[in-house]
Amino acid sequence: MLYGRTREQETLDRLLHEAAGGVSGVLVISGDPGVGKSALLDHAAERAGAEFTVLRGMGVESEAELPYAGLHLLLTPVLEQVADLPEVQATALRGALGMTATRAGDRFLVGVAVLSLLAAVSAERPLLCVMDDMQWLDRASADALLFAARRLRSERVALLLAARQEFHAPGLPELRVPPLAASAAGELVDAIAPGLAGDVRARVLAEAAGNPLGLIELPRRASCGEDAGELPLTRRLLEAFGRRATALSEPAGTLLLVAAAEDTGEPALILRAAARLGADERALEECEGSGLVEVAGTRVRFRHPLVRSAVYQAAGFARRGAVHRALAEVSAPERRIWHLAAAVTEPDEELAAELDRSAETFLRRSGHSAAAAAWERAALLTPGPEPRAARLAKAAEAAISAGRLGRAAQLTDQAVRLTSDELVLAHLANLRADVDFERGAVEAASLTLLEAARPLAVAHPGRATSLLIQVVRNAWYTHDLKLARQATDVLLSLDHGTDPARPAPAMARGITALLEDDPERALPLLRQVVDGARHAGQGEYGLRNGALSIALLIGDHATARGMARALAAECASLGMVAWLPHVHLALATVELLEGRHLDAAADADHAEQVAAQTGQTHLEAQACGVRAWLAAVRGLEEDCRRLAERAAATPAGQVWARWALGVLELGRGRYEQAAGHLARAARQQPAAAPDLVEVLVRLQEPEHARAACDRFARWAAATGRPWAQGLLARCRALLEDDERDFTTAVDLHQAADHPFDAARTRLLLGERLRRERRKQEAREALREAMDTFERLGARPWLERASSELRATGESLARSADTDMLSRLTPQELQVVRLAATGASNKEIAAQLFLSPRTVGHHLYKAYPKLGVTTRTELAGLILP
Repeated sequence: MLYGRTREQETLDRLLHEAAGGVSGVLVISGDPGVGKSALLDHAAERAGAEFTVLRGMGVESEAELPYAGLHLLLTPVLEQVADLPEVQATALRGALGMTATRAGDRFLVGVAVLSLLAAVSAERPLLCVMDDMQWLDRASADALLFAARRLRSERVALLLAARQEFHAPGLPELRVPPLAASAAGELVDAIAPGLAGDVRARVLAEAAGNPLGLIELPRRASCGEDAGELPLTRRLLEAFGRRATALSEPAGTLLLVAAAEDTGEPALILRAAARLGADERALEECEGSGLVEVAGTRVRFRHPLVRSAVYQAAGFARRGAVHRALAEVSAPERRIWHLAAAVTEPDEELAAELDRSAETFLRRSGHSAAAAAWERAALLTPGPEPRAARLAKAAEAAISAGRLGRAAQLTDQAVRLTSDELVLAHLANLRADVDFERGAVEAASLTLLEAARPLAVAHPGRATSLLIQVVRNAWYTHDLKLARQATDVLLSLDHGTDPARPAPAMARGITALLEDDPERALPLLRQVVDGARHAGQGEYGLRNGALSIALLIGDHATARGMARALAAECASLGMVAWLPHVHLALATVELLEGRHLDAAADADHAEQVAAQTGQTHLEAQACGVRAWLAAVRGLEEDCRRLAERAAATPAGQVWARWALGVLELGRGRYEQAAGHLARAARQQPAAAPDLVEVLVRLQEPEHARAACDRFARWAAATGRPWAQGLLARCRALLEDDERDFTTAVDLHQAADHPFDAARTRLLLGERLRRERRKQEAREALREAMDTFERLGARPWLERASSELRATGESLARSADTDMLSRLTPQELQVVRLAATGASNKEIAAQLFLSPRTVGHHLYKAYPKLGVTTRTELAGLILP
C-alpha cells in the first residue's frame, strides 16, 4: 500500500488508460533517493496487469560504462521481434546489443530502432516500459531510450523513467515526487513500527522529513538508541544499510559485495565468483533472509540502490579488488576487462591495450560514451606521457560523439599537457574547437584552429588545410573578414596553394571575397567547389554537405535541391540520422526562397526535431530561424519572436533571426524597426537585400536604398539566376517607379516559379496603379496577389492587398482557405506526400523515423482535411 501518493497514482493510472486507448505517453518520475519512485513504478506495473506487456529495466552504477547494457536488460524479453524491423534498423540494434558483429554506425539509429521495436511490441497489446535509476543508466542506452521517447505518438506505449533530480530530460513531461505530508508520514511509521515509543516516533518523523525509505529504515536504528547526529538523510540510510550488511557472516558479506560489484545480477555468475572467495549458496540464502537482497526470477536484486552503494562503499580497496579479480575470472570478455581495470592502480600497458581494444569494440556498437570511458581508463594505466596523450585524445573524440562536451574539454586539456607531437596537438586543437563551436564560442574555436594550423604548414599541409577550412567557415558565420583573410593567406602558402582552383583554396578565396563584398570574384570560385562535388562518391557526406551549403550561398537552388534530395534519401536508407538535419534544413531553405512555404515548414520542423534529439544545437538554431521567417510571413508575431530568440543563440542562426524579425516588421509596416534587422541580415543573406531596399524606399531614404540595390545587383549578376534577376527588377521598379520593371519582375518570378515573390511584386504594382487611378488594372494585380497570399497564409500581405483592393472600390467576400494542404500540420504534410508516391506506412515510418502506427494516425487525421479516403485519391491530389 502507498501512503500519501494519491495524486501520483492518478497520474500513472491516467497514462496507462491513454496508452490502452492508443495514445502513447512518457513520464519522467524524479525525486530524492528513497522518496518512493520505485514504489510508484511497482504500482504502475501492478495496475497494468495482464492487459499490458510489461518491460522493466534499471540503471546500475557500476554498469554505467558498458554500452547498451541497460537497454539489453530492458529489451531481452522481446528481442525476437527485432527481425520484424527494417533491415538497417535491425542490424543497428543487433550490433549495439552485441548480438552480431557490425560496423560503426550512427548512434541515433539505435534510438530509431528502439522506437520501431516498442511500436511493434505494442501492436498486439499495450506496452508499459519502465526504466528505474535513469541517472545510472549507461549513456548509450539513455540516448537511445530518450530518442525513442521524444518520438512516441500513437503506439499504445506508456514509458516511465524514474531518476534522481540531477537527471535531466529536456522536453519530456516530469512528475516530481515530494516528501510525504506529515499525516501520511505518520500513517506509514505506525504501519511499519506500531509499537514505537512516542519520543522515538517523533524523532523518526523529524529525521526522515517525509522520506518513505527513511520512515521505514530509521525506526530500527532509533529504537536501538543510535544517534543519527547531523548527517544528511542519505548518509544516515547508507550507514543503516552498511550496519546491516556488516552484521552478516563473513561468507554472506563476501557474497553481498560480489553482488554489489557485479552488474548483471545473474545468480549463477555471482555464485561462481563468490565460490572463489569461499562463499556458497548458503551465503546467498543468508543475504536474502536479511532483506537486503532478493532473488527475483533470474536476477539478484538489491532492495534499494542505496543498499548496493552502502555495501560497495563500506568495503576497503583491497577487498573490492579481490572481488573484481574473482569476477574477472568468470565474466564475459567485455565485463572481464572492466573488473580487472577496477582492481589495479599502477600503470599496466597490457591491461591498457585490452581496454583500447574494448573501446574500439564499443565504437563499432555505437557505444561512444563507453568507448570514451574505456580510453580514459586506459590512459590512466598507460606508462609514458605521449601514448597516454594519444589515448586521452581518443577518449575526447568519443566523448564529443557521445555529446559529453564538458568531459571532452577536460580530456583535451589533460592531453595537451602531456604531448609535444604536432599532429597530436593539431588533433586535440580540432577536438577543442569542435567543443567550442557546439557551445557557441565560434571565435575561440577559430583562434584555436588557426594557431594549430600554422606549425603544420610545411610538414603536414593536408592536415593544416582541414583546420583552416573550418576557420574560413567560422569566419563566414561571424562575418569576420580579418579572420578569413588570415586563414586564407596561410592556406594559399601551403604546397597545394600554387593551384588556386583546388576545392579548399577556391572555397577559402571565395568566402573571403564574399566578405570583401566582391561577388564577381567570389561566385565563380565557389561554383568550382560545387561543380567538383558533383562527382563525389556515395558516402562522402562532409564534402557533399559542404558543397550543398555553398550551392545555397551562390543562389543555385536547382543544384542544392537535387543534392539535398539525394543526400536525404541516402541518409534515410542507411540510417545516417545525424546528417538529416543538414539536408532537411537545406531543402527548407530552397523551398522557403522559392515560395513553397508549406514544404519549407515541414522540412524545417523535421530538421529542428532531429537536430534537437541529436544534440546539434547550431542546426537546431538555424531550423528555428527558418521557422521564425515562415511565422513572420504568416503574421504570427509571438511565434516569430520566440523562434528568432532561439535561433539567435548561435552565430549560425543569427542571420535567420535577423531576417525573420525584419520580415515581421516589414509585414506590419514598422519600417524603421525592419531596417535595422534587414541591414544586418543582408550582409550574409543576399536574398534579404530586396526586403531592405523596399523598407528604405518606404522610409524615403533613396541613397541608402540605391546602395543596397547596387550591392544586390552585383551579386545577382554574378549568380546568373533568373529568380535573382526578378528580385533585382523589383528593387529597380521601387527605386525608379517604372512600371516596365514591375512587369519584368513578375515575368521572371513566374519563370522561376516563385509565387510569393510574384505576389509581392503584384501587390507593389497594384499599389502603384491605384495611386495612378488605374483602378481596373490595379484590381487585376491585387486579386492575383491576394490569391497567392491567401494560399500561403501570408496574413500581413493579404491584409495589405485587401486594403488596397477595397481602396479601388471593390467589395470583398473571399474564402478563408483556398488551399487544402495548408490545413495539414508539417508532419502530416510530410506523411501524405510520401503516401501519395505509394510508399507503405512501414516505409514512410523508416524514412521519417516514426512508428508505422503514428504514420497511420497522421493519415487518419489528414484524409478528412483533404477530402479523400484512399491513397489513390491522395496521389491524384498531391502528385501534380
